[in-house]
Amino acid sequence: MVLPQNTTRAEQLNSLLTQIMENFSVSDAEGPLADEIEAFLTLQSHLTVRRHGDTVVASTDFDKPSRVILAGHIDTVPVIDNFPPRWLEPGDPLIREDIAKAHPNERVLWGRGATDMKASDAVMLYLAAVLDGRTVQSDPKVDLTYVFYDHEEVVAEKNGLRKVVETHPDWIQGDFAIIGEPTSCGIEGGCNGTIRFDVVTHGVAAHSARAWMGENAIHKAADILNRLNAYEPATVNVDGLDYREGLNATLISGGKGTNVIPDECRVHVNYRFAPDKSLAEAKALMMGADAGAELGNGEHVATGGVFEGYGIEMKDESSSARPGLNAPLAQDLVRLVKERTGHDPLAKLGWTDVARFSQLGIPAVNLGAGDPLLAHKHDEQVPESDLTLMADLLTAWLV
Repeated sequence: MVLPQNTTRAEQLNSLLTQIMENFSVSDAEGPLADEIEAFLTLQSHLTVRRHGDTVVASTDFDKPSRVILAGHIDTVPVIDNFPPRWLEPGDPLIREDIAKAHPNERVLWGRGATDMKASDAVMLYLAAVLDGRTVQSDPKVDLTYVFYDHEEVVAEKNGLRKVVETHPDWIQGDFAIIGEPTSCGIEGGCNGTIRFDVVTHGVAAHSARAWMGENAIHKAADILNRLNAYEPATVNVDGLDYREGLNATLISGGKGTNVIPDECRVHVNYRFAPDKSLAEAKALMMGADAGAELGNGEHVATGGVFEGYGIEMKDESSSARPGLNAPLAQDLVRLVKERTGHDPLAKLGWTDVARFSQLGIPAVNLGAGDPLLAHKHDEQVPESDLTLMADLLTAWLV
């Protein structure tokens, strides 16, 4: 991976994004891209580069009074006929109508990871190279730590940022952090938390020709679905931002044969909760405060909440994060983004790693290139001007 010289900033950003995008990095396959990122950062003499697994951390030591962390994950969700990437010229039918309307006569990079979140990774790599402290224009007013981490798109236990925080907490220290999740270069504060769990029904197996000899666990799951349909998710205002919650079944499984009355059915449920709630409070709303269901400890009966009376087995959990917009560095960024784009901060509805920084006592926001509504879509794409806009915003804020 190289940064082209004697060319425009836009061309440098486009080149870095192309090089990142050409690396297949679906979760569990981030190694080659991590190798290239590590090699690129090691060439920058003003950075101290460290690596843990497939997470690469690079830091300046300019002896500044505060430190900002810029972080981005390098993995993607699985491809859907959208790899390798392609640059699309204006008028190409693969350019989405909404993108073409918002960015007329503009080139667009199409492919897996363009929005989530390799465009932001490219901008952060660019900043890591050019903010070297050698001139007034390249001397940031804060020290910087860049974090490029693996396994964000899968279960929390694999998350590379989590592993670095647990193993090398001294690498991840700062006064403010930005996660480059796609926000169309606006600020999205905080994030909803998430818990995933199976709601379990039990029956008695029998031959389907003699169904009266058994109890149908799948039929019993009808009440679970009725409870989900009846539930009305809340919209919660936290520090001036509106967070929409969600409670949904995302998977259902049961049965051992086409002629066997099923003795178990599992409805996999995902609850996205606003940052006014702790993880414990969210779990209590779903299963009661004393249900005892924890990751890895099997099935426990819900003693209260939405699914009272049913078996619960926890599968994944991640805390929410408050907006973090009260920090002085955040307020400066809010003013700058409003001035340059006209956009006020919004709530981040999906879970992001701002929650990890929040747990460390580091205020954090999401700000990145690309439309968040295109994340994980088969026609994921990003207009090239998003790269320069993000680079402009962060440079103006940091220098």
